[in-house]
Amino acid sequence: MADKNDAVSKIDVEYVAELARISLSAEEKALFQQQLEKIVAYVNDISMVDVENAPPTAHSTADQNVFRRDECRPGLDRDAVLHNAPVHDGRQFLVPKIV
Repeated sequence: MADKNDAVSKIDVEYVAELARISLSAEEKALFQQQLEKIVAYVNDISMVDVENAPPTAHSTADQNVFRRDECRPGLDRDAVLHNAPVHDGRQFLVPKIV
C-alpha cells in the first residue's frame, strides 16, 4: 500500500502543466496536486476490484442495434415539396451560391 501512496506523491503538477502549455499559480498547483492525488487513489481503488470471473463486455447493457430494415419506400411528392420552396425550377430547389 505504501508503494501506491509513493506513486501518488510523485505526480509533478508543474511538469504536467508544462506539457499542457499552461501556467499555474501556486494556489492552483496545490489544488491540482490534491485533485490528481484523489484521482490516482480512486484508480488504485478500482484496480483492486476482483474481475477474474467477470465476462468481457463491450457495453454495460445488452442492447442491440435497432436499425430499421433497408426497404424501398415511396418518396415525397415532388410537386408538394417544391410548392413550399421560395425558389425552384420545377425539378429542384434553387439556392444562392456560397463559396
